[in-house]
Amino acid sequence: MTDYKKISHFKGLNTLRFFAAFLVVLHHAESLRKDHGLQNHLRDYGLFQNGANAVSFFFVLSGFLITYLLLKEREAKNDISVKQFYIKRIFRIWPLYFLMVLIGAIIQPYFIEWFNIPYEMPYTIGETWYYFVFFVPGMVNYFFGSNLLEPLWSIGVEEVFYLIWAPLFKWFKKYVLALLLSVIAFKLILISINTFWTLPGILSYVIRIHQFEAMAIGGLGAYLVYHYGKQINASWIYSIPAQISLYSLILVFIVFGANIQSPIWLFFFENNIVSAIVPNALFLYLIIGVSVVDKNLFTLENRVFSYLGEISYGIYMFHLLILSQIIELLKGFVAGSGMFLETLFYYGVSFALILGVCALSKRTLEAFFERRKQKVLKKINKT
Repeated sequence: MTDYKKISHFKGLNTLRFFAAFLVVLHHAESLRKDHGLQNHLRDYGLFQNGANAVSFFFVLSGFLITYLLLKEREAKNDISVKQFYIKRIFRIWPLYFLMVLIGAIIQPYFIEWFNIPYEMPYTIGETWYYFVFFVPGMVNYFFGSNLLEPLWSIGVEEVFYLIWAPLFKWFKKYVLALLLSVIAFKLILISINTFWTLPGILSYVIRIHQFEAMAIGGLGAYLVYHYGKQINASWIYSIPAQISLYSLILVFIVFGANIQSPIWLFFFENNIVSAIVPNALFLYLIIGVSVVDKNLFTLENRVFSYLGEISYGIYMFHLLILSQIIELLKGFVAGSGMFLETLFYYGVSFALILGVCALSKRTLEAFFERRKQKVLKKINKT
């Protein structure tokens, strides 16, 4: 029998990570084709417009896993080591983050100039370095518009969440459920204010991008699994009819959602307030079903997809820089050869390079910092 307080591996979540990263790549790939005036009929289909949904899924998944790990640590040690929590996040996130800043804000401008690429950087490193260093890269997007480091905004949001979450968890350890519900309620209040009143542009933007409600919904799921996993497993909510209905709804949302104009659909998935809950709750349902429920309709524990999920952070970080280079090749070498051949070349070369770069990063840079992290943690535990 599963001990829901001692789960060491949530099956299938690496596969979900990869699928989410894949959707982000599709979104940006077609957006780039549109921006460069190339054929992009695929952009009309909802499947290729899931960038924001995929990032929201990452937020829910992050909240789920981080909260579960903190619950386990508190149970085992009767305390939370905020220091170790920060060290783990630093060694996992910072290396690729600052590598991307180095490449995208310092090296890339020279690369563009050397090869006479018709792209003008919207900012200089002198104008933006403090946004990157202090983990508010979303401000670069706000002040300077679309850019090659645009995906970093969500990393900044997660870093802010990590900064406050472990201390809050430590201080309010007896009131975790109340804390989670309070975060969701507070964010819904802010969204409501942002919806019905005219706020300064920057404040409105900050409220929109800091999707702490998504992370708290994920955390709420972790809390329920940790304390009521057995009941969830046997609940009607994961009965076969319920799974068929809700998984079908998730599939429709991902594949066709952007193309559906029904008033009812728009209320649940486009209304600023309601859509802060419904899609994220569906993502949580999927996460729990895949990773915890014994009689789930499908399993996603696959060796290949699991590995792709392990490199999904790299996929998310590297993909836009790589796509931006391939789009220039597409324009120069195969433009005008027809939609099919252009698409085949674009995605074939792009995915090969993205996966190759991410696999190399995993084996070298990320592996190096993982070893360093283990040494640092081992030293701390000895003292």
